[in-house]
Amino acid sequence: MVATLPNDVFLPFAPDKPWLAPLAGWSDLPFRLLCRRFGAAVCCTEMISAKGLIYKSPGTAELFATCPEDGPVVVQLFGSEAPFMEAAAGQLRDKGFVWFDCNMGCSVPKVARTGSGAAMCKDIDNALAVAEALIRAAGRGRVGFKLRLGWDEPGRSPAAETWRVLAPALEALGAGWLTLHPRTAKQGFTGTARWEYLSELKALVSLPVIASGDLFTAEDGVRCLAETGVDTVMYARGALRDPAIFKAHLDLLAGREPEVADVATLLARIREHARLARELSTEKVALLKMRTIVPRYVRHIEGSKQLRADIIACRSWDDFEKALRSFEAGKSSSE
Repeated sequence: MVATLPNDVFLPFAPDKPWLAPLAGWSDLPFRLLCRRFGAAVCCTEMISAKGLIYKSPGTAELFATCPEDGPVVVQLFGSEAPFMEAAAGQLRDKGFVWFDCNMGCSVPKVARTGSGAAMCKDIDNALAVAEALIRAAGRGRVGFKLRLGWDEPGRSPAAETWRVLAPALEALGAGWLTLHPRTAKQGFTGTARWEYLSELKALVSLPVIASGDLFTAEDGVRCLAETGVDTVMYARGALRDPAIFKAHLDLLAGREPEVADVATLLARIREHARLARELSTEKVALLKMRTIVPRYVRHIEGSKQLRADIIACRSWDDFEKALRSFEAGKSSSE
């Protein structure tokens, strides 16, 4: 299934077209480009506040930094006030952005307490007013909506399982696709994602449906596709653990055994991410990002505890490279 526009920009929805999720603090331009090189078909920006965009809050502009290689890209917006969401989408359209996602699933308290994210399921009328405003600004078929099952478990809240109401209503308004993380907002990331609801959503609407939740490995993603019948999957925490998850996903679908990265391959991947970060971010931001993400990349590698400590402690790029070389030398001498 493919959504198209007259200017030939398109969004693919197919099992072999995995997406990178909008990851606050993580899915910046360098990380998106790295994931694309491994096969991410579509990437989403970090979550952007509509009010922050309108009021030009510091740092907001960096969140939608892009380049010709970063396409197709979906800009994710959050906010609970229709006028701000419509104005934000309009500004971004003027900058050349085509595709948008409305966050109706974030359960982080600082987002939810403003009535945004997953808290939107507590006020269906307002959620639909926001959706209508976004679609009006961007165009029918150009806005997706990321949902949770509801605010709380059935019987505990009037906002339980609101996805059943929201999904068909969003389709009627002109939504382009739906993404479902099948947990409640109260669950956060605890418990288990209930993939059976993905199958129900797929049967409920004719829109493309993207799966989210507990997709930690490519095997998880391919199994989710087979069990639920969704159009494609969106990797989040799985991509943070290994951006090569997209290549592994494509390998599995093609009947190939996914490559297991050795130390040399992993270090080359880290250095490439660092190169992109330095090229596309300020030095300070780039180093901070690498200090936080490299420990995730190497956590499963035997003997990486010292490397993780060294990377977290580094204060310069010389320190960063020294830590990598020390780890590399130690692994070589132990072989």
